[in-house]
Amino acid sequence: MRLVILDRDGVINHDSDQYIKSPKEWAPIDGSLEAIARLCRADYRVMVVTNQSGVSRGLFTVDTLNKIHVHMLERIHQKGGEIDAIFFCPHGPDDGCDCRKPKPAMLLDLAERLKINLSAVPAVGDSLRDLQAARSVNALPVLVRTGNGSLTQSGLRDSDLADTAVYDDLAAFVDSLLSGELDERMRNLLQHPESRKT
Repeated sequence: MRLVILDRDGVINHDSDQYIKSPKEWAPIDGSLEAIARLCRADYRVMVVTNQSGVSRGLFTVDTLNKIHVHMLERIHQKGGEIDAIFFCPHGPDDGCDCRKPKPAMLLDLAERLKINLSAVPAVGDSLRDLQAARSVNALPVLVRTGNGSLTQSGLRDSDLADTAVYDDLAAFVDSLLSGELDERMRNLLQHPESRKT
């Protein structure tokens, strides 16, 4: 099974310091929907794994979140793409859950449901917690510079990014993946797991 895992805010759609609280506030990043469609045409399954603490903060309900996701899926379908599943954590940073990234529970749940090993599966995000969650399950951390990505990159040492692929946006990542550019990196990580950060 060929699989790509995506964070939502800052990767697929524009993020907001005020949170995305309704379908009308959801706006795709240029090229992201087309990139997802290209993955689907290349027989990749696409999953979304996202923290949504706005639920815990009382900014929107799970019902509203579902409506936002229906809107997102409709927009992706219009471009010929599909999201196989959306995993979300509704908790806040102080709720003590196991699912909020950088904790791995959502990714482990995904792996269990699909009955697969996530080793070297690309997991694309724009924040340090996305990278940390990916590493915790031996997925391949991918950082995009959209959303908080540029700020995240500037705050990390080169050594912190040694096992991370960095791209301008989701479209650039998909270009690299579909061209085979990532193959060598993924093979190296599989052959030399000691080089991975823990």
